[in-house]
Amino acid sequence: MSTVTFPGLGLTIHLNRVAFSIGSFHVYWYGVIIALGFFLGVAFCCTQSKKFGIKPDDIIDMILFAAPGGIIGARLYYIIFNTDIYRNADGSLNLLACLDVHRGGLAIYGGIIAGVLIAWAVARYKKIPFPALADVCAFGLLIGQIAGRWGNFLNVEAYGGPTDLPWRMGIEKAGEYLEVHPTFLYESLWNLIGFCLLCWLLHKGIRAFDGMYFLLYVAWYGLGRGFIEGLRTDSLYLFSTGIRTSQLLAFLSCAVAILLLVWKLRTHPNPEDLYVNRQLRAEQTNEEPQAEQKGE
Repeated sequence: MSTVTFPGLGLTIHLNRVAFSIGSFHVYWYGVIIALGFFLGVAFCCTQSKKFGIKPDDIIDMILFAAPGGIIGARLYYIIFNTDIYRNADGSLNLLACLDVHRGGLAIYGGIIAGVLIAWAVARYKKIPFPALADVCAFGLLIGQIAGRWGNFLNVEAYGGPTDLPWRMGIEKAGEYLEVHPTFLYESLWNLIGFCLLCWLLHKGIRAFDGMYFLLYVAWYGLGRGFIEGLRTDSLYLFSTGIRTSQLLAFLSCAVAILLLVWKLRTHPNPEDLYVNRQLRAEQTNEEPQAEQKGE
């Protein structure tokens, strides 16, 4: 049981990491929230997939591979940049400790990278344009990240350094009381704003080319994560350089995404070339000859 306060707001919250138990087996709120975010993200993508020319079945097929692959990628990323804590006394790697995800140790960027690579492979196999698939998946990624940060809150982790701002969060670590930045909340709200912006663009039908929403997601998430990561006290570092790994990757990915967006928009892409519009034209072309034959 942990107690978290928001002294500037007059709030005190008592947290229990365990959602429920079955015998000696505990189900943690972190896992429940991650699972909820996952299912909500998949459900949203399936309901919106036709607007991108993607079938709901294609989303499910991709998820069957991307979900476990994303977990593996998130774990590998964390271990690569935090190897020392998984070593035995003789310096060798403790494989059992590496496999023990029950104690935590997942890095979201590793999961995103692995998930994107697997989605690309599935798109090639199913002969679907990856940019179109990536556009719809951007919504699911944001939903998962919005929910996932609340799992960090329940674990009392992913917080920032000391602050006296009105929304500061009071926690106790190693017997010491700290008032810190609630960076989990910053990132969750930042992703929520990004999700709402993408939904507004989709509602207005503003989409110039396949891949546009995914690039917007990468730029938006990278920008916010870059600044928020600078506030955190539990960052992974680029080996012994003192450079925060996720902060570097966030700003680099943001810059690359913005450059690609500008370059693509400068070519004046025609929305008629969107995969979903090409599909509609192909369907109409196939239907028209059949109608003429019936008329004869």
